[in-house]
Amino acid sequence: MIKDAFRNQFLCYLAGLKTTTQRSRASLPPLQTGQVWGLEGSNLHIGLIGKTLVHYKHFKGDTKRAPISLSGKATLEKYLKEKKAVLLQNPAPATVRAVA
Repeated sequence: MIKDAFRNQFLCYLAGLKTTTQRSRASLPPLQTGQVWGLEGSNLHIGLIGKTLVHYKHFKGDTKRAPISLSGKATLEKYLKEKKAVLLQNPAPATVRAVA
């Protein structure tokens, strides 16, 4: 009798659990110098990238000039994810010229 009660309680517990599905979220491409990210109503131009810090310019609206800002890589990536930024321009790969 105790086994049946335990089994019924366990089955009720399993029925109450919600099944979770994992969404495959595309991660942002790594930050590179020269990238242009489009946000809602603004653009973000990536300047210099160091080990942990990023220099960038955030152009809001139709402004012609924007101040250079400095932020941590993780912070900037989190901001771009939250704002659902779209990569508008990827920098052209650097070409190496042979010196003759």
